[in-house]
Amino acid sequence: MELKFGKLAGALALAALTIGSAQAKDGGDQYPNGAETWLAGAVPPPGNYFLNYFGYYGGELQDGNGNRAPSGEVDAWFNAFRFVQTTEHKIFGGYWGWHVIVPLVHQKVDLFGSESVNGLGDITIDPFIVSWHAKNWHWAVGFDINLPTGRYKEGDARQSIGANYWSYEPLFAFSYMGDTGWEASAKLMYNIKSKNKDYAGPAGVGSYASGDEFHMDYLVGKRMGPWGVGLSGYYLKQTSDDEINGQTVAANPFWSEGRRGQVFAIGPTVSYTTKAGVHLTAQWNHETKVENRFEGDKFILKLIMPL
Repeated sequence: MELKFGKLAGALALAALTIGSAQAKDGGDQYPNGAETWLAGAVPPPGNYFLNYFGYYGGELQDGNGNRAPSGEVDAWFNAFRFVQTTEHKIFGGYWGWHVIVPLVHQKVDLFGSESVNGLGDITIDPFIVSWHAKNWHWAVGFDINLPTGRYKEGDARQSIGANYWSYEPLFAFSYMGDTGWEASAKLMYNIKSKNKDYAGPAGVGSYASGDEFHMDYLVGKRMGPWGVGLSGYYLKQTSDDEINGQTVAANPFWSEGRRGQVFAIGPTVSYTTKAGVHLTAQWNHETKVENRFEGDKFILKLIMPL
């Protein structure tokens, strides 16, 4: 596909694809990368649980060579409410459960002009979580479904929060809890995306298909009584090309062909567990090795509470 417009217009149109999940592109992912670090694979025993994720992300848009794009900055606050139920029912020897996640977002985007927006993000449901436990090892599988419930404004990524497409995400998570307090955890996911059929680009309204992605959260930490300290982060690599109306997004002076995004993040984290079983974590992740998406810093405070 050949983009027949000037360099500045090209930068604006293609950068807009990345903001706030709006135009079905990177930057504001439906899944908040880095959310599952401590106890990622240790799904709690049968019961009902409330989780809260509160965080901030700020970043600058990077091009296909990992350099700063001509324009593009984002500041976003988010608060996500999650309910998890683990049942007594077993499947292949593991406990069956389910969850739902409801995110609220405040987002400010500066892309050749600044806009702010507040609202509901894309809700996630998972009717199929199965978890196993064996001494020091804990692991789980699931199938997340991300719903296009978030605010979306056709043609203006700065005023959009939702991705405006469905996506499906098989996942595998594990945790190793050593006898001496060491923990190693990871959550591996593969995001399969449908099309945004309301994409408004240079050629008018059409469809935008973001490429599928492999991504993972990880943690290595040490517990000392109720406290824990460690390193955590995430990695994302897009595995297939972006397409507009069925044609691969072409390379231009700013973006690589297919606009495949990638990011690696790492940073310190701390956890605290109360005698009542309430689990609190805090983490800072700094992003690097970024292409075709935002690069910045993410801060997350997480609460896990049995009901």
